[in-house]
Amino acid sequence: MDKISIRELRNNGGKIIDRISHGSILTITRSGKEVAEIHPLAVSGLSAETLVSHWRLLPEIDARDLRADIDKHSNSSL
Repeated sequence: MDKISIRELRNNGGKIIDRISHGSILTITRSGKEVAEIHPLAVSGLSAETLVSHWRLLPEIDARDLRADIDKHSNSSL
């Protein structure tokens, strides 16, 4: 976890928010002492309606063909 000073947060707020939005967790310091932590918000999941609409776009899969393909590429000695 990276540490940044309040001054750095003030002077480079946009860049720091970009880092956080890409997954960084930052500890904010004041006079060298840790005072706060900034982290990205939890990503909300997709709605059931969205998932179903995406599911409908998936190609159909033939179970026998899938099994044959798995068998062809797997190690049967396991």
